[in-house]
Amino acid sequence: MDKKKFINILKKTWHFIWKDDSLLSWIANIILAIILIKFVVYPGLGLAFGTHFPIVAVVSDSMEHENLAKTQNLPFDLWWGLHENFYEGKNISLQEFQEFPFRNGFNKGDLMVLFGTAPDKIRKGDILVFMGWQPDPIIHRVVEIKQGEKGIAFGTKGDNNQRQITPQFAGDLRDESNIPQKSIVGKAVFRIPYLGWVKIIAVEAFVSVINLIR
Repeated sequence: MDKKKFINILKKTWHFIWKDDSLLSWIANIILAIILIKFVVYPGLGLAFGTHFPIVAVVSDSMEHENLAKTQNLPFDLWWGLHENFYEGKNISLQEFQEFPFRNGFNKGDLMVLFGTAPDKIRKGDILVFMGWQPDPIIHRVVEIKQGEKGIAFGTKGDNNQRQITPQFAGDLRDESNIPQKSIVGKAVFRIPYLGWVKIIAVEAFVSVINLIR
């Protein structure tokens, strides 16, 4: 292929991607955006932030400060009244909790920005993302730090989870009392509301399509 033909192909490709308003052009743009985000932007952020998961979507309500009917968020004082026995049992006072990051929790569908951090820099109240018993990373609050056989280990809890608070909810989660440091993905430092719904809706739509095909 000579230089002139190669340049013409580049020009046509450029026009197709950036100026063409056809359906195929829109599809090509979406695919290109996904490729750039997955293989360029995301790894670049991971390198800058020191973690393989620089951004995660919150896919559960375990950190929401909801009432028991799950109809609205509770004021902090009312939420604390439901949970104070658990936290005081972990030597976490009301005054201490009020100084924690994201003291009012966060919601399903939020997007959380993570930084990699050394285990000895993690403090009670920090929001950790770690790999546990689920395929996706789990994002919960540190309520306990202790020295394990293989280094520092962490106890975590979702703010909205009722485990160890009332007997009827005692079995709603697997044990989170001994998360090893090797399982830690990063620490949440910034919240972007609602943007995580893009991923949640896309995944749910994909699963629906797969189920229809089967």
